[in-house]
Amino acid sequence: MARKNKSSKRTLLIISLVAIMLMAFIYNSKMFERELPQIFINDIIYWNLKKPLNVKISDESGFKRVLVQLSDGENSITLFNEKHSAQDKELEFNITFPKKGFYSKKNQYTLSYEVVDHSFWNFFMGNKVIKESVIIVDKQDPIVYTVSNSYKITKGGVGAVIFKAEDVNMDEVYVQTNFGKRFKAVRFEKDGYYIALVSWPREQKNLLNAEIIATDLAGNIARERIRYYLQDKNYKSSKITLSDTFLNNSIASLARDIADDKTQDMNALDKFMFINDSLRKESVETIGAVTDNISYIPYLSLEPFYPLRNGAVVASYGDFRTYEYGKEKVSESYHLGLDLASTAGANITSSNRGRVVFAGDNGIYGKTVIIDHGLGIYSLYGHCSSLLVQEGDVVIAGQMIAKTGKTGFAFGDHLHFGIVIQGIEVRPEEWMDEKWMRDNLFEVINNAKSLINGEK
Repeated sequence: MARKNKSSKRTLLIISLVAIMLMAFIYNSKMFERELPQIFINDIIYWNLKKPLNVKISDESGFKRVLVQLSDGENSITLFNEKHSAQDKELEFNITFPKKGFYSKKNQYTLSYEVVDHSFWNFFMGNKVIKESVIIVDKQDPIVYTVSNSYKITKGGVGAVIFKAEDVNMDEVYVQTNFGKRFKAVRFEKDGYYIALVSWPREQKNLLNAEIIATDLAGNIARERIRYYLQDKNYKSSKITLSDTFLNNSIASLARDIADDKTQDMNALDKFMFINDSLRKESVETIGAVTDNISYIPYLSLEPFYPLRNGAVVASYGDFRTYEYGKEKVSESYHLGLDLASTAGANITSSNRGRVVFAGDNGIYGKTVIIDHGLGIYSLYGHCSSLLVQEGDVVIAGQMIAKTGKTGFAFGDHLHFGIVIQGIEVRPEEWMDEKWMRDNLFEVINNAKSLINGEK
């Protein structure tokens, strides 16, 4: 009897061990994986029915069956029903709205997905996931029209535009140009109305073409061309011959000051080209990144900019400079600011209220302050000897913000003054001219307010 009990216990132990091993195998085997298939599609989809909907699914054990059905609440139709092998770990397919076999004029549908994988889990039935998306059909383009805009834009300058853009499913509203720049627009006066400033960069060879673009969540798009009168402008071009004395003294000293770690093994000419090409590009990109934004001031009030009292113009905006060495062209650059000089270490003041978004060293611009005045308008002050504000400070009109100097790519004490519109450096002269500001900004704003509020 004792032997029989021992044998039974041994058998029971073996069975238990086998069961444990089997459970461990099932639990850890990829054949019995328990992860649900993943379906990559939004829960709410706006659809204009023009483009197919893209569906992506994935599962580590592959797909046994994929079923997609469309329902309007009363009728339904199968749009996709396929069996797949275990080797298909990822699947991507398009869904189009049925043209036959399903007649419905409703604007809202339910798209249901059922996916079963090849896992042996769930008693060899596999893991099954069911998901639904709400489909909102929208085939209507947004409404867009111009309310008021500046009459003209001068090359290198700025124009304003105020417009209406309306759609129940609005997604984006902006101004697109033919040189790839997208100008952001912000709400103006009432819901559905927007304002944007548009600039025509000095460097662009072609005439400006600017369109208001409105898109909705379903992918419908509306366009309205802005009718600006384009005034071309001849800017100064100059050819500068680089001498060995200049390269070995002034440029070598400048390279040590602003880019020693990158230029110490270069010859004098390469140092100049690095500063004027690579370092200039980095500095311009920094300005673009800092100023490529727009904040709206409800009651925009700007005075003409006069940053340096009794400042004399020593270099104009838009000058194009070609540099030659040994009768060969080695570099070029655009001067995208206004250089003003008075006495060494002169006081620089902010003419308007704003928030400091940059205060520090910026390559060829040296010690620099950039102030956000709202509506995508930024003022820039470069080559300063010392900065009297820091990032985040709110400055008021007349406040001293820095002192002139010769930091960066500068060989004499002066202020490099610039105006930047959403990352584009534009003609400062316009923003120093009270008449220009009145005609091209404030009258446009006031006319639009009158039209929107029904005063005309």
